[in-house]
Amino acid sequence: MKKIFLAALLTGILYSCGSTKALMTADKIPIIATLDLNNVTDDKVKVEIDPGAFSQEAVSFYIPKTVPGTYSTDNYGKYIEDFKALDYDGAELPVSKSDDNIWNISNGTKLDKITYWVNDTYDSESEQEEAVFSPSGTNILAGENFMLNLHGFVGYFDGLKEVPYELTFKKPADLESTTSLTKSIEGADANTETFLASRYFDVIDNPILYAKPNTESFKINDITVTLSVYSPNGTYTAASLKDRMEKMMGAQKGFLGDIDGTKEYNILLYLSQMGETDANGFGALEHHTSTVVVLPEVMEKEALEQAMVDVVSHEFFHIVTPLNVHSEEVQYFDFNNPKMSQHLWMYEGTTEYFANLFQIQQGLIDETEFYERIMEKINNAKSFDDTISFTNMSSNILVEPYKENYANVYEKGALINMALDILLREKSNGEKGVLWLMKELSKKYGNNTPFQDEKLIDEIVAMTYPEVRTFFDTHVIGDTPIDYSNYLAKVGLTMTTGEKQTGYFLDGEVPFIDVDQSNDNAVFIRKGIELSTFYKDLGLQGGDTIISINDIAINLEAIRPIIGQSFGWMPETEIKMVVDRDGEEVAVEGKVGTPMLKYETIVPVEGVTDAHAKLRQAWLKG
Repeated sequence: MKKIFLAALLTGILYSCGSTKALMTADKIPIIATLDLNNVTDDKVKVEIDPGAFSQEAVSFYIPKTVPGTYSTDNYGKYIEDFKALDYDGAELPVSKSDDNIWNISNGTKLDKITYWVNDTYDSESEQEEAVFSPSGTNILAGENFMLNLHGFVGYFDGLKEVPYELTFKKPADLESTTSLTKSIEGADANTETFLASRYFDVIDNPILYAKPNTESFKINDITVTLSVYSPNGTYTAASLKDRMEKMMGAQKGFLGDIDGTKEYNILLYLSQMGETDANGFGALEHHTSTVVVLPEVMEKEALEQAMVDVVSHEFFHIVTPLNVHSEEVQYFDFNNPKMSQHLWMYEGTTEYFANLFQIQQGLIDETEFYERIMEKINNAKSFDDTISFTNMSSNILVEPYKENYANVYEKGALINMALDILLREKSNGEKGVLWLMKELSKKYGNNTPFQDEKLIDEIVAMTYPEVRTFFDTHVIGDTPIDYSNYLAKVGLTMTTGEKQTGYFLDGEVPFIDVDQSNDNAVFIRKGIELSTFYKDLGLQGGDTIISINDIAINLEAIRPIIGQSFGWMPETEIKMVVDRDGEEVAVEGKVGTPMLKYETIVPVEGVTDAHAKLRQAWLKG
């Protein structure tokens, strides 16, 4: 089917190229988009969009406001400049704007093509209060690197989202592309590449990384995985990271078994120098057959590899949901007026849960580390509103007060799945869990068959047990917090206190510091949280505002590179800090030490029953 479809698409393209455009209406031929990566001006790329002929006078062109997987309003049209609509004689047509992302073109029957310039998002991250998350953003570094999340460069015409696209890139000869897009065999040379997409969704679902060659490929069963790395200082190569990725993804495939959503997967890793005009948002953004990962280049190899394991495993598990299992809201996503699904507990929660569960099931981590991760999520979830209906939050995730709780999908969302998993194991005598559930849903649905949003939970209940209805009604649709100790007790576990090593400024993803935007982005130590020995040993307190570190005046911009440097600090590293404490300057200094943090932990119950032990074994080992 794939080869036949591509052959048909190529035939359509060749036919359109040999025909008179005036006879080929816009809904009948591919839209041709050309990006010039050679003639970059002021870190901007020129884009030309050439559609077929329009039969209506009013034509609207869109750049996405929101894209799948981000759950945020980013308005990518803000990065578009000098937009022009040209007729067949090259004269400009009248253009007006409805908002940041919509251009309205008059005299549409005369429209030949549009042109515009695109700014990248990385350049302005440090200047914006709500910057585009780096893995969903764009980078333009002439002759060196182009991170092309294509929703930031290529738009769509009203009513033409299902029309095929032909994407041509004029590029430096020494830069190579990594992408899951299908390359056209027509007219390829060292300075030009053309890719084909069956519809607009496939354009934005397939990012491209252009960089000097730094790739490695490996096979995981019948999936070909390619790792492409951009490391500006040459610190890391794809070869140096390949083994850990290959081991991790092999374990993921072993965990998933017969769930199979793709034959190709690309990992695009961008390593940031963390400067003012570089990426400062770290993590990843999933796509159906690829993921974009952004991390600091300064990270030590072990920390970088573990971060890659955690974020890439999460993104790869998205081949289960929403790739195979998703609602109509996802299948027919509206990029400029999105209706959000109520099932973030599954899209992100199940995915994040699997990203941790597979590591214990496949022997990548031991039980102690797995329990630490679960406990960390329980503690992290406490910083969010635990009385919000998760389905209601999901449906309204683009607006407050739900928007500020979004990060809880990775914390409580995963814990919802843990509790559901244990419940299913208990009711089925260990035979069925959330992975079984997702496999059953995958069989029923798949890439191109969405479920109805409001009917999914009813389907799950019908497949399982009455107690599952109570669980969803109470804790997912309802607003009653989950007592995790009750579910842990079912598998012979209990919660107690312990101590662990943490970061200097972050405990996992939870910061010890925050920014006061009303006070020139001053950085302060958070109140009301347990501080690590790094702060306690230096005599620092919650509420202290940091004036300087090692004689460097501190604000939001200044602290970012220091956080990056802290990944490489040794216990004997010396530090000097000056803080403002209730209007008085306090100077401290000493060694940074090894930061330790008191925390709650999960441990097995002594004298656990055979029934509890067997259920725990079924849960952790599948």
